[in-house]
Amino acid sequence: MKPTFMGASTKQGYEIAAKSREIVRSLIDEKTKDLTSEERSIVERIVHSTADPEYADITRMSSDFVQQSLEAVSQGKDILTDISMVKAGINKYPGNIYCYISDERAVNLAREQEITRAAAAMELAAVEGFEGVVVIGNAPTALWKVMELVEAGSMNVKSVIGVPVGFVGAAESKKALAETLIPHLVTEGPKGGTPVAVAAINSLINISRNER
Repeated sequence: MKPTFMGASTKQGYEIAAKSREIVRSLIDEKTKDLTSEERSIVERIVHSTADPEYADITRMSSDFVQQSLEAVSQGKDILTDISMVKAGINKYPGNIYCYISDERAVNLAREQEITRAAAAMELAAVEGFEGVVVIGNAPTALWKVMELVEAGSMNVKSVIGVPVGFVGAAESKKALAETLIPHLVTEGPKGGTPVAVAAINSLINISRNER
């Protein structure tokens, strides 16, 4: 049997995935020519997962993002997500994956502080001693909170995949992250979401696994 590739685990699935990747590469080859092989793999997976070549134009990574993320993933550091759907999409990771948005403590904290549950979930993660990679695909308020916690020295973040989607606060939060020293991957503008976040982190996990 051929190895799992882009979610494929059968001969037919592998052939479809391989053909898809060939098409993706033909669409974004010129746009990604200046990226490293790892960065290119991440962008390819995002485009493959969304069927949207524009992500090759709007995906931005800090120069230290890949190195810091792969180091964290290879060491099995924790992964923290903003919503359950992002957590559910992460596969074949031997480390812990956390999402506190439905935790009763986060719900109560959100009510007490009059903030979103997504933001409260980040605060709870910090209290719980989170250390690792943060993956945010939906909630700008979670991304703002992570930046606030890192700046205050309350959260030990190795890197952040910050790709919240939407027209209220998403673009602004990603622009703010891009201006920090936190190793990061962002998508410019309102585009993003669960498929993008999941594709990025799964690509890193796959690269780390293949390097071992």
